[in-house]
Amino acid sequence: MRTTRPVRLGPRSVAALVLVSLVGVLAFCWPLFADAGSAVTSHAGDAPWLFAALLPLLVAVVVATIADCGMDAKAVAMLGVLAAVGAALRPLGAGTAGLEPMFFLMVLSGRVLGPGFGFVLGAVTMFASALLTGGVGPWMPFQMLSMGWFTMGAGLLPGPDRLRGRGELLMLSAYGFLAAFAYGTVMNLQGWVLLQGLSSGISFQPGAPLHENLVRFLAYVLATSLGWDLGRAALTVVLTLTVGGTLLRALRRATRRANFEAQVTFGAPEEPSPGEAPHRTYVTYEPE
Repeated sequence: MRTTRPVRLGPRSVAALVLVSLVGVLAFCWPLFADAGSAVTSHAGDAPWLFAALLPLLVAVVVATIADCGMDAKAVAMLGVLAAVGAALRPLGAGTAGLEPMFFLMVLSGRVLGPGFGFVLGAVTMFASALLTGGVGPWMPFQMLSMGWFTMGAGLLPGPDRLRGRGELLMLSAYGFLAAFAYGTVMNLQGWVLLQGLSSGISFQPGAPLHENLVRFLAYVLATSLGWDLGRAALTVVLTLTVGGTLLRALRRATRRANFEAQVTFGAPEEPSPGEAPHRTYVTYEPE
């Protein structure tokens, strides 16, 4: 049985992902390097500008991936279906000790779709879930970026040609466990710079040396969100090990039917011999 490989990155896809990731890193980290007199407390005001920049960049990633890999509307339709399912899963565990089943779906989807479409899927899923749950706020574009990175990372793992079966599930479980903590840590960075009325040991200090603020940030993470992130990571591992194999097979079957890896070849018609009917032009689909 042929294993569907993740959609690979081409040069245009890489350029689009680097650009959107660079914008995201700057959006998250600029307060750490701001002067004490700067308007750091207006960090929440960056959200509309970041959201306005993020949407065309997401479209650019999709267009670049399609251009590099030759995919069609079926791939975009599947991305929309998975985003809708992920958005529907998020409210099932939101607010309960960090138990969010959406993360497990993002790991497996990113594994099958690859890093480019995985990034877009994560961001679009978070946007749709925010609209569904009423969670629209200055944190939303930062959540979209973080979930995009989370899903993209699963697509960058070693391919299924190298690791299959139980070993693949163990690898995805380990990634999901670590990436769940990474997601929570990155999102803490967005909210931490706005909370300046906390204890001096964990509060963000504008203009302070970078290493001092990083120590305070680590203390803030340990004091506020470690248990929440642990619940998210544990649920991701449990779901990946129990139903991950079945879902991976279903996703790969769907991508094969959508001809994700099909390349279209147009055969040029040959000149007919005297007395013969004109030859037809045939269109064939050849898997890579």
